[in-house]
Amino acid sequence: MLRSAGLWHFCRRLGAARVPAENLGRREVTSGVSPRGGSSSRALNIFDRDLKRKQKNWAAQQPEPTKFDYLKEEVGSRIADRVYDIPRDFPLALDLGCGRGYIAQYLNKETIGKFFQADIAENALKNSLETEIPTVSVLVDEEFLPFRENTFDLVVSSLRLIHYILKPDGVFIGAMFGGDTLYELRCSLQLAETEREGGFSPHVSPFTAVSDLGHLLGRAGFNTLTVDTDEIQVNYPGMFELMEDLQGMGESNCSWNRKALLHRNTMLAAAAVYREMYRNEDGSVPATYQIYYMIGWKYHESQARPARRGSATVSFGELGKINMPEEEKSQ
Repeated sequence: MLRSAGLWHFCRRLGAARVPAENLGRREVTSGVSPRGGSSSRALNIFDRDLKRKQKNWAAQQPEPTKFDYLKEEVGSRIADRVYDIPRDFPLALDLGCGRGYIAQYLNKETIGKFFQADIAENALKNSLETEIPTVSVLVDEEFLPFRENTFDLVVSSLRLIHYILKPDGVFIGAMFGGDTLYELRCSLQLAETEREGGFSPHVSPFTAVSDLGHLLGRAGFNTLTVDTDEIQVNYPGMFELMEDLQGMGESNCSWNRKALLHRNTMLAAAAVYREMYRNEDGSVPATYQIYYMIGWKYHESQARPARRGSATVSFGELGKINMPEEEKSQ
């Protein structure tokens, strides 16, 4: 795969306020965005949320936003595949951090009754992709969700307090970038900056380790957890084209500890290091996107549960004899 890609950052911090949704079957925009500069004490404040809003709004206003949609559409289709793997319908679903609606376009009205698409960037919502599902667009800061408890049958794409707004037996299906994402870019920048400036700062947003996901989902209250990992490798003409795509996706680094700028000589050195260490035979350079997919269910009494400890009526030593003919059991 060559050139058009970007960094889809799913690691967001979610909370809840309470406002009912109305006007079924219409596309509308409502707002749940917190005051500018506001913060929540319930979450570790790693990212500059105001900067992230500006990045995404800038990207959505570009003349050709679809030029940078490749990776988001690919991950959106894979999340939709996981929705179809569940043999049930979802009358009310929510996509948090939806962007331009990369998941909804792959779903159908036989599976989803109504789809809420929520994002922090108003320009992304205004330019959302077409879908056959009735949708409601919600401009929202994910730390201040305007939804009541036990509202949705399905939530896709984010984590944190999603458990609160899911109905009992509701399902969360999400994806986020893993720790090996863009390791080629990170390594090249670190080596070049250390050599030219005597030290380095993080220039790519931090990612989650797969070993942490099960623990995070469990602490959030989810049952029957499934976590799997995948990698997508995209080839670019060079490092600068990769960085252009990241900017075009509105997904540049927005962590608070980011460095304001890199010197020109450092950037040129990093591009040379990238090409020297990772160049393909055709002259392009690869960028790796590691993606974690997660599925978790909110508890309901109808769900299967492990038996009480000590309640077994057959020992492990007897399991091999259960289906044996009577004459063999007596031997």
